[in-house]
Amino acid sequence: MRQTKKWLLMLFVAFAVIQFIQPARNTSGQVLQTDITNVYPVPARVQAILQSACYDCHSNDTRYPWYSYIQPAGWWLAHHISEGKEELNFSDFGSYSSKRRINKLRAIENSVNDGTMPLSSYTLLHKDARLTGEKRQLITAWIGKLTDSLATAN
Repeated sequence: MRQTKKWLLMLFVAFAVIQFIQPARNTSGQVLQTDITNVYPVPARVQAILQSACYDCHSNDTRYPWYSYIQPAGWWLAHHISEGKEELNFSDFGSYSSKRRINKLRAIENSVNDGTMPLSSYTLLHKDARLTGEKRQLITAWIGKLTDSLATAN
């Protein structure tokens, strides 16, 4: 019994200590000139969907939930956001080459259609990020028009 109390106390102290090791926050507070909304016309409804379902992991401005301040959840989120921005960053979309933009748009369309994005671990806690059939159709229709215009421009 005494040994168990020691282990529990050590675990509690370790948990308390790691709370002081906070990851950097992904918040710029500004919309860059290279943001997709400044580069291409994005209908208001599509923009609202992108902001609620995509921007937290795929932009330079994340809205952090309360549990992100508790470690190790904050570390996991920081890593997840870093990976998401590496794959696609809507804030830097305008700096991509034309070919890369088209490829990213097609990848978004495929991910939305096959349901791999947004991630189920994200939509579990962010109900407004769940994509209904109508939302999926809005995104894919917009991407279809945009990729067609980009392909003909090249």
